[in-house]
Amino acid sequence: MLHLSIPSRLLDVGVASTALTGHRESGDLHLVRPVDGGDSVLVAVVDGLGHGQEAAVAARIAIDTLDRHAAATVPHLIQHCHEALIGTRGVVMSVAQFDAARDTMTWVGVGNVAGVLAAGDREGRTSFTALVTRAGIVGSPSDDLPARPWVIPIQPHDILVLATDGLRADFVDDIVASQDPQTTATRLLQRHGKGNDDALVLIARYLGRR
Repeated sequence: MLHLSIPSRLLDVGVASTALTGHRESGDLHLVRPVDGGDSVLVAVVDGLGHGQEAAVAARIAIDTLDRHAAATVPHLIQHCHEALIGTRGVVMSVAQFDAARDTMTWVGVGNVAGVLAAGDREGRTSFTALVTRAGIVGSPSDDLPARPWVIPIQPHDILVLATDGLRADFVDDIVASQDPQTTATRLLQRHGKGNDDALVLIARYLGRR
């Protein structure tokens, strides 16, 4: 299982990714997984350390673990991944859980998978909230996990952007909240991909209870 993206009535999702030139597998993977009868959605982006086959193996273990425990709380998801990844290269990751009953997003980031929550106004302007990650490697015996989660109020049409370090940090300046998520994801990768690493960007627009 390289990627898992199951359609959800709560989110409109776009994903763009690429492997480092010369490698068949990418260590940057994603998950979109409805849970709780579809009233909640788990979204994750995982970056296996380095690149190539060993990075891809670690990332697949993390995605499979998240899928298997999708109904768990976000801190427990990080802990499950941490335990499953001992002995591998390990990963960095950002995990978000959208809750339509409360209009909230619960989020944890470990390592340098960037997270940005963006909202647009009626004039088309976009405002951003950078989501703070904690240092560490999921799967490293020296790291004390899980991390404390953020619980953030969200509104319909807010978008979550998750990007691995295969994109330059200035991708944030190119986000347009009103644009189609797949169009945005493709454009961000094309314009801001470094070209010297695996890269993945995921855009999730929250639709709420339509």
